[in-house]
Amino acid sequence: MRTPIAATTAAVTFALLLVTSPAASALTADRPATAAGAAAKHPADVRIDEQAPVITRTDVLIHAPLHTVWKIQADVENWPAWQPNVERTAKDTPGRLRPGSVFRWSTEGLDITSTVRQVDPGRRLVWGGPAQGITAVHVWTFTPTRHGVLVHTEESWTGEPVTANQAVLQAALDNSLHNWVTNLKHEAEAEAAR
Repeated sequence: MRTPIAATTAAVTFALLLVTSPAASALTADRPATAAGAAAKHPADVRIDEQAPVITRTDVLIHAPLHTVWKIQADVENWPAWQPNVERTAKDTPGRLRPGSVFRWSTEGLDITSTVRQVDPGRRLVWGGPAQGITAVHVWTFTPTRHGVLVHTEESWTGEPVTANQAVLQAALDNSLHNWVTNLKHEAEAEAAR
């Protein structure tokens, strides 16, 4: 089945706008040596869809304290201040992010509603939901290291637009996550230097 150009454009736009973070490589010495690290898997952790046709994973080492990195990432209402592609955000659920919290955001003309699925402050943040026929699950983990914080993010996309345009949407999600972590690194390191 061929997807109309408008649907393809919307899916690509969604991909480019949904999430972003720099694919900077972390030094091996900065990865946790044991399962005790923040990126260690726990049975109750929400995970991406490993069977999804589009999956992106990336890491970045941020030279800033954990509380600074977490505060910036978890403050969704302030994303437009440091994410150039995020035009506006609003929380439907007041207070700190918690499972079930809903926030709405707009990026490059696309309106997205995300639901928080897991919050472990300073360790793990997961949100997701459907938009334009794409179901996304986005996982963030934060691991303190001797040089700062290793941020790992991974996201999966499923849905008919993804199946119809897998290569295009894979590239779009790769770019989006690269940009997101790059912007997070820049903002956190700038704040830590103040």
